[in-house]
Formats: sequence, structure tokens, C-alpha cells
Amino acid sequence: MSSKVTIHEVARLSGVSIKTVSRVLNREPNVKTDTRTRVQEAVAALNYRPNISARSLAGSKAYLIGVFFDNPSPAYVTDVQLGAIARCREEGYHLIVEPLDSEGDVAAQVEPMLRTLRMDGVILTPPVCDNVAVLDVLEAEGVPYVRLSPDQDLERSAHVRMDDVRAAYEMTAHLIGLGHTDIGFIKGHPEHGASHLRYEGYVTAMKEHGRPVREDHVEQGWFSFRSGFEAAERLLDRPDRPTAIFASNDDMALGVMAVANRLRLEVPQTLSVAGFDDTPGAKVVWPQLTTVRQPIQAMAAAAADLLLTGVTRTEGEAPPSRLLDFELVVRESTGPVG
Repeated sequence: MSSKVTIHEVARLSGVSIKTVSRVLNREPNVKTDTRTRVQEAVAALNYRPNISARSLAGSKAYLIGVFFDNPSPAYVTDVQLGAIARCREEGYHLIVEPLDSEGDVAAQVEPMLRTLRMDGVILTPPVCDNVAVLDVLEAEGVPYVRLSPDQDLERSAHVRMDDVRAAYEMTAHLIGLGHTDIGFIKGHPEHGASHLRYEGYVTAMKEHGRPVREDHVEQGWFSFRSGFEAAERLLDRPDRPTAIFASNDDMALGVMAVANRLRLEVPQTLSVAGFDDTPGAKVVWPQLTTVRQPIQAMAAAAADLLLTGVTRTEGEAPPSRLLDFELVVRESTGPVG
């Protein structure tokens, strides 16, 4: 029955015009509180579900928000989707998730999507969020966008981020506090802004606590399990191996733990391991992984909220932005030097 209910019936039950019902459904301003309440009560009583295609044809909105990503971590992408979907559903919007190849012609990938799908806004995740070609296309097409964890040109657009430098600093300080002097570090994808920020936090903490930053104890990773595994092989297959390894994300940290297991190095008795993000894998591995809890879902929800509430600004005004808190989650994978 609910599929047969029309906007005319909602208008009749609430005693207002069809146009007023439409304004309430579209969450437009300047509707009296009592009128809005009557319409919402009629919608609930009739179990009315507006047709999104009809809504988009009736106005300038398509009720679609896009997420563009190029990220090897499935857990990260999933959390972004869950956070953005939750906020979009509250406003009757749908989410479209599109992968991009940052090494290819991104303009050629983005332009057809924007013209075909008529998205009302786009959320950009790392490293896409710092891809100038993508930003140029969105601006040329007049599509609002919000960037998650950008590293460059923060004044260019609205963005949501956390303090990656401080988070990495605190994790490194935690390991130093356990007595570790030789702390290895695995960098993230070199095109991700967060990779550089996390490395900066590690270096700063080491220097401020009088610990040497050894180049042979720093390896390049790509935010994937495989890259963490290979970096750990290089770090651990040596007589002067580090007593602790801090990987720039959990996927790489899990790769470190796999190598430690293969080499029969007990975690944390012989080797302490720390990660970043607090993905589901951090809690199912044993010992459970010490990591930085990045509020990915909350960040994605905040980005969607900025798009839904408007990201416009007057000339000379800083773009809207939000800085979310992180949490150091200490579990069993880190311990005192053995």
C-alpha cells in the first residue's frame, strides 16, 4: 500500500498545498514549525516514501552524493561508505561510490561521471583529494566537494581531517616510553598526504626524546598488507633489527606480524608492533594490535554533512573545515623491551 500513496494524499491529510509538502520533504527553509510538523506526521501516518527520481525531476537536485577513492585498504573504503551513507540517508540522499585510477587520466574518468550522474556533491578521499586535476574538473563543472584528510592547499576547499602528526607522535612516544630505542617505521603510500604527516610525527617524537632516526630502520610501504609484509622482511631479516615497528596503517602492521610469526619472533616479547586506523583486523589478530583509532566513519559523515548543509563561502573567508579527535588504543601487541 505504501507505494501507492501519493503526495496529493499527504497534502490533503496535512491540510497544506502540494508545494508546501514538497518544500518540507526537500528540507527547505522558511516553513513554519507547526506546518512542518503536520506534514511530517502525515508522511509517517501514510507511510509515504517519495520517489527519488520524481524529486530530482521536480527540482535542480539529483539527491546523489559521490565518493571518489583510490585506496588499497578495503577497510578504509568501507568505513568511508558507512559514515557517508548514514548521514545521506538522514536527508534522503543516495551515495554513489566510484574508484579512480590516480595514475591514469583522472579528468577523462571524472568528467563523464559528473555529466551523466548529476551528483549534488562529491567526497574525495586520499590520494584523490590532493589530485589537482580532479579538483579542477569539479570546479569547472560547478560540483561542490569536500576533501578527507588533504595534505595540500587546505584553503582551496572544505575539508575534514584529524591531526595525523600528533597521532603518530603519541604512538611513537608510547613505544619510547616502553623502553624502545630502535623503532622501525613503515611509511604509507607516497602519494597520500597522511603518509608524510605520520612520518613527520614519528621523526619529531624520536628526535625530541633523543632517539636516533636510522634510515635503515625506515621502509617504504603502500598501505597494503603485502607491502607491510615485504618491508618487515627487510627490517627483521638482519642482526640489528628494531625492537619495535610502527606501521603507517593496520594492513601493513598485520603484514609485520605475519613476518614475525614466520621468523618465530614473539609479539610483543621480542618485537612490539603498532599500526594506525583501528580497522576490524586490529581486533581479530592475536595478539590484538596497538593502533591509532582514526574516526573514519565520523569523518565521512562530517564530510557528507558539509555537503548537505552547504560549503559556500564569501570572498576572503576560510573554507569550512572540521578537525576530529583520534584515540591511542593500546592492546597486547606492544610491550616493554624484552
